[in-house]
Amino acid sequence: MFAVHLLAFHFTKLKEDQIKKVDRYLYPLRLCDDALRDVMARFQAEMVKGLGRDTNPTAAVKMLPSFVRSLPDGSEKGDFLAVDLGGSQFRAHQVKVFADGKQSSQLESKVYPTPKEVTEGNGAELFDYIADCLSDFMETKNLKHKKLPLGFTFSFPCKQTKLEEGVLLAWTKHFKVRGVQDTDVVSSLRRALQKHKDIDVDVLALVNDTVGTMMTCGYDDQRCEVGLIIGTGTNACYMEEMRHISLVEGDEGRMCINTEWGAFGDDGALDDLRTEFDRELDLGSLNPGKQLFEKMISSLYLGELVRLILLKMTKEGLLFNGKVSTSLLTKGKIEMKHVSAMEKDKEGLSNTKEILTDLNLFPSEEDCVAVQHVCTIVSFRSANLCAAALAAILTRLRENKKLLRMRTTVGIDGGLYKTHPKYAGRLHKAVRRLVPTCDVRFVLSAGGSGRGAALVTAVAHRLAAQRRRLHAALSPFLLPLAVLRDVRDSMRAELEYGLKRETQGKATVKMLPTYVCGTPDGTEKGKFLALDLGGTNFRVLLVKIKSGRRRSVQMYNKIFAIPLEIMQGTGEELFDHIVQCIADFLEYMGIKGARLPLGFTFSFPCRQASIDKGTLVGWTKGFKATDCEGEDVVDMLREAIRRRNEFDLDIVAVVNDTVGTMMTCGYEDPNCEIGLIAGTGSNVCYMEDMKNIEIVEGNEGKMCINTEWGAFGDNGCIDHIRTKYDREVDEGSLNPGKQRYEKMTSGMYLGEIVRQILIDLTKQGLLFRGQISESLRKRGIFETKFLSQIESDRLALLQVRRVLRQLGLDSTCDDSIIVKEVCGVVSTRAARLCGAGLAAVLEKKRENRGVERLQITVGVDGTLYKLHPHFSRVLQETVKELAPQCDVTFMLSEDGSGKGAALITAVAKRLHNVGQK
Repeated sequence: MFAVHLLAFHFTKLKEDQIKKVDRYLYPLRLCDDALRDVMARFQAEMVKGLGRDTNPTAAVKMLPSFVRSLPDGSEKGDFLAVDLGGSQFRAHQVKVFADGKQSSQLESKVYPTPKEVTEGNGAELFDYIADCLSDFMETKNLKHKKLPLGFTFSFPCKQTKLEEGVLLAWTKHFKVRGVQDTDVVSSLRRALQKHKDIDVDVLALVNDTVGTMMTCGYDDQRCEVGLIIGTGTNACYMEEMRHISLVEGDEGRMCINTEWGAFGDDGALDDLRTEFDRELDLGSLNPGKQLFEKMISSLYLGELVRLILLKMTKEGLLFNGKVSTSLLTKGKIEMKHVSAMEKDKEGLSNTKEILTDLNLFPSEEDCVAVQHVCTIVSFRSANLCAAALAAILTRLRENKKLLRMRTTVGIDGGLYKTHPKYAGRLHKAVRRLVPTCDVRFVLSAGGSGRGAALVTAVAHRLAAQRRRLHAALSPFLLPLAVLRDVRDSMRAELEYGLKRETQGKATVKMLPTYVCGTPDGTEKGKFLALDLGGTNFRVLLVKIKSGRRRSVQMYNKIFAIPLEIMQGTGEELFDHIVQCIADFLEYMGIKGARLPLGFTFSFPCRQASIDKGTLVGWTKGFKATDCEGEDVVDMLREAIRRRNEFDLDIVAVVNDTVGTMMTCGYEDPNCEIGLIAGTGSNVCYMEDMKNIEIVEGNEGKMCINTEWGAFGDNGCIDHIRTKYDREVDEGSLNPGKQRYEKMTSGMYLGEIVRQILIDLTKQGLLFRGQISESLRKRGIFETKFLSQIESDRLALLQVRRVLRQLGLDSTCDDSIIVKEVCGVVSTRAARLCGAGLAAVLEKKRENRGVERLQITVGVDGTLYKLHPHFSRVLQETVKELAPQCDVTFMLSEDGSGKGAALITAVAKRLHNVGQK
């Protein structure tokens, strides 16, 4: 028993001595965590360099866009083919994908050899060989009668400009085929396939094996957004935010980036970590100076690295009594399978002895222990370097998502990872040490890159079908210039009908005279009250106007809410509520006894007989108070003041907010003769020559016309551009059949149009996994402010998803892209239609003045124009296109409905005083 313990002690001591000896000898290959963090930081810098348009040409890590924009979502289905070229064998696959809710697929494959005459021959022979193998496979599986989509896994660095195209940058691994570099490999494959008249195959996607691995694992685990290959070669891919990829147009969504990290260090970035053995291995390779990181990691090189170390140690007398065998001198004699066998726990030493004996080295026990430890150091370094680069990718993903802690999945494939007894465990531990803020699940790829290529093709097939259906839904919103010219001309005709006595009664654009016959001239002064009713809030203002050199306007105001029950109650209740608000304000300002002139901004269609008389034509914007339509709103306000019997006011003018907007801007710019509102509602007013207003007596001077253009189209003249979604919004509104133009252009309705589109797309399975949430069923849930937020250029898709989450909509990245596109077409159409209407007014003004070129200012107000990120720009561009002979200055109104009402009152008082004199 004592002898056994003694032997065990001796062996343990021997093992420790040999390990220490090897550790000292190979110290440069042993990397501490600080060194790995340094590698991680270097790789992060290389990623940024590779993603930049200006820095990419000189970057070693090319960060190639793959044009794979979406992961599988489980709705893919059908039969797909895949061919897989990149390793020691060529594979053909048939993949059946089932949309059965279980994420299931069925893979059938056939393996073909890749003879040296193919891997080192010319391009035509290579692609003919692939086509021949595929034809044989389809024959075997009885598929020649079917037209099938195909994914091509091509595991070499390619520059892609679309999913079905790829120009080979350089061969790697053991491939050296002539005449293929710098050519499109998909075109070459298609030419070879065309020679086989009996098969019909559509190559839809070119995929790197790393991307294929990520897609395969992503089909089973939707958290998977990183693919990793550790085999004959090594590489990683991951889903990058489009806004960071300056090599590709667009900043919406994500795209899979094929890092091609095997070339990390080709620019000297790792020279301080490369050992003499790495340099010797590189010099003896097919591609000296290239793929330096891969040569420190992948199974194609690790066996050779071990051989070079053992050879030097033997020459220095540290192994095998200094006796070098012919086999040890022969390149490629130690392969990765030998390294894996020698590192096994139980039989590792006996395997080592057997392998070394086969190399005619006659090892001692000490030699076997030392050689086993050399293998451990070489493969350990490989796992650690791989972990450092992977940690850089995971950190970038976490930072892109702005998360403190991230859960994600890494899909892995490759012989080294799968067959080496300890590699996976070492890699996992190193990653967890280097990125403790990432909870990483590692998933082995089932079916490999071939299944992945088929799934990329399946996703591309699904997205193409979805894109066609999405285009069908959204194309009616894309109005060509010819259609917009028709809208402009129809609006122009309607403006004329509204001005003429015999057609005004039937006109939908009512062209209401406002009896505002002048714009401010700077002499206005005094204290004025203004009331502003036009939305869910009501304002009372005190406005002090000073004239002369110190011309100024000071305003004091208070906002009061109008509850829904008042908006939709009786007229008496509504006006009593307004007077209550006025009383509170007068009390608050301490001016209850003063009889001040008052301008009443009443932002609803009114027919006026004078400046202080306005008969309500019809409610809009959600108001439905009874006993008001057909009544004079000034009389109703006076009656309510009399009922309260607390104060008296001089009601000088009833004003539309659009007119107030024009007057506010006219106070700053005398050239302003048009007012535009693009907010909750939509409307335009302008100064018209009295001679053209047949419904008002007199031909001298000008009068402001409130067009009330929101009703444009109520006679059916724009029915051809109304979509089914517009009809649904109209039918569900408080005033069906009324204000049709406003319902296509104003903030009150755009969100509801978007909601109707989203419901339809969800029913078609294009959004939210086909599930209509309860919140999406609620009318009015999608407010127009959400359109502005979602369309903001500064808002990344991650934030768009947060906005949608506030609405109870659990969206994927793809959903967010579609929602943003829907919001974009709806708001762009609104801006272009608004621009077409304004162009009609501008052309009328130009003809009125009889000038070749019109110089004019348009005063604008409204939240849609002011707050939406693109509305104002699109509207202005449309005006330029449709009214090219008009030079238009757009001026933002500063409180048109408050300040404007006071200015109209002041102008009316001035003109009244002039008239009396």
